[in-house]
Amino acid sequence: MSIVLTDFARRRLFPRDRRITAIQDCTAEAFVQHLNAEAPVRVLDGYAPFCKLHVHRNWTSTRCSVVAITDDNRHRLRSAYEVRSDAELPVLVRWFEGIEPPVARWLLPILYDRAQLAKEGTPIDAEWGIVGCLYTMEPEEIPMVPITMMRNALGVEEGGSGVPIDRDAYRRSVEFWERHANWRP
Repeated sequence: MSIVLTDFARRRLFPRDRRITAIQDCTAEAFVQHLNAEAPVRVLDGYAPFCKLHVHRNWTSTRCSVVAITDDNRHRLRSAYEVRSDAELPVLVRWFEGIEPPVARWLLPILYDRAQLAKEGTPIDAEWGIVGCLYTMEPEEIPMVPITMMRNALGVEEGGSGVPIDRDAYRRSVEFWERHANWRP
């Protein structure tokens, strides 16, 4: 199996500013080399047949990407309308500020197959392309954010994948994200 890093994922996982919410202690090239050299502990099915998540023990100092909302930290939640790229419409996002999560135990790169990436206008010279990565305490997938499910259902032209919403998965996602948020320094 061959894996490459998409430009979309490179900007998010290895930003130029080296922010603490991105992958730490590892270059993009070393990350891809590790994924191609080391077999994952597990492979999880993603939200569609073209999507897989590889479960790897965290070999970096990357921190968990999600924090539980409690009465003690609720006052640190922030929100804004943001885009992931210039081609997308802004959507409402929320995050914590001023919280430092623990170092993640697991990294779960999110992979799309070559055919799906070509459909989305990102041809690759490998079998799989990295489109994101989850940083978790458990070797399990974090539910996709509800707005990402919506964007996916809107189609490729709106920055999604064209996969219709699974209403049960959407409800599970809402249940999780009502109690959790991402964080920023």
